[in-house]
Amino acid sequence: MKRELRRLWVKLHLYVGLLAGGLFVLLGLTGSVLVFYLDVDGLLNPQIRVSAAAPAPSPEAVFQALRARYPQRDGPWRIEMPLAADAPVLARYYNPPETAGRGFAPLMLSLDPHTLEVTSARFWGDYATTWLFDLHYTLLAGEGGKTTVGILGLLLSFSLLSGLYLWWPSRARLAAALKPVLRSGAVRRTYDLHVLGGVYGLPVLLVLALTGSALALPDFTRDLVAGASPLRPAYRPPAGLLDEGAAPISLDAAVRIARESFPGAELRWIETSGSAGRPISVRFHQSGEPSRRFPRSQVWVDPSDGQVLAVRDPLRESAGDGFLAWMHPLHNGEAFGLPGRILACVAGLLPALLFVTGWLRWRHKVRARALRETRPVLHTTTLWGRIHSPSARFRESEGE
Repeated sequence: MKRELRRLWVKLHLYVGLLAGGLFVLLGLTGSVLVFYLDVDGLLNPQIRVSAAAPAPSPEAVFQALRARYPQRDGPWRIEMPLAADAPVLARYYNPPETAGRGFAPLMLSLDPHTLEVTSARFWGDYATTWLFDLHYTLLAGEGGKTTVGILGLLLSFSLLSGLYLWWPSRARLAAALKPVLRSGAVRRTYDLHVLGGVYGLPVLLVLALTGSALALPDFTRDLVAGASPLRPAYRPPAGLLDEGAAPISLDAAVRIARESFPGAELRWIETSGSAGRPISVRFHQSGEPSRRFPRSQVWVDPSDGQVLAVRDPLRESAGDGFLAWMHPLHNGEAFGLPGRILACVAGLLPALLFVTGWLRWRHKVRARALRETRPVLHTTTLWGRIHSPSARFRESEGE
């Protein structure tokens, strides 16, 4: 009975790998690039890069530069302050008429922090790194593709855990089995690469797979987390806070007011009110938040009189909210700085190694079975038989 159960797990591991392995590879490779997508975009578009360090410009000055360049775009802008002294200012206009009907496709800008001149103006999805992002996140298939990506993350988790179960040696042989040594011979070397890549890469790959599923299936994830820990209700900013023809307070004033809620925190980005009169949204990064680029410390300010309408402090929220806040910075490695990003980038290459070695291993088994059928007497002297001898470092059943 135990042997039959093992055969079933072997088949499930095999079929998931063969049928979904190509998509695992696609998600892994695109994810590796996207870990450094701002850097990659700068390499592909040198005009975006800043030649010399500059102090962060005034948010109001950036906004006025945007209004002067695009007077007809009176909706809300999001202004992102530079991540480094030699990084550009980034801005996006959420609902450009040019991309109506395309889902998420804002106008994406970069500005030189010295002059506030626009150095790039592109629509999301029309250039390489954002096209890769859509491929990674939705398989270029909208909401249905995003759901598929979430399911693929769960399948990858199953594949990793089932592989670990099938490989797991006895306690006496565990230390020997974990030695990063490749044996001689194509068949053994392929098996060793497959096993060692899966075992050593499993902790990081499992985190990437599960956080990817959580990000691609946000409603399911929130419902699941809410069952264990209460979540903060989402704030719904009102509109119509500005009288017709009235001018909003300056962004610099809004930032000063918002900073009173988070003194000493780093200003990250500001969303303007727009013609609909929405609150001005100001985000800061507090020490202790896992994501610097997308923090959750947020203040909503009335654009008409500067009154604070709502404050979100992620450091005072529930464990469930904290868990959700870690999903994105864990997925791209940002939570652990540059070493974490490098680790996430390298881990994204592992599905390709596992898929290729898994496919080769399957082909080796097919050929070995064919050889046994044609030469049954020599079964124990074939290479396949020698690999399955008790002296092999990893013992495998014939059903694997």
